[in-house]
Amino acid sequence: MKKFALAFAALSSFAAVAAHAEMVVTDTDGNGTYSMEEMKATYTDLTEDTFKAIDTNADGQIDADELSAAVAAGTLAG
Repeated sequence: MKKFALAFAALSSFAAVAAHAEMVVTDTDGNGTYSMEEMKATYTDLTEDTFKAIDTNADGQIDADELSAAVAAGTLAG
């Protein structure tokens, strides 16, 4: 029973880490920011309205700071 409890605790810890792992958006064009298309490749349910809300400087791209802020605020799942 003790081995089961230790194994369960280890698996629970792994699941918690996996659930909190940040999703990775790929900058496919290498310009240092993320377009709607690049974001949708990772966040498939992303809407245009949410994209615009995340794009706080309204340049039509998401930079690393905007992405981090959206994840921290819960706007995007991490």
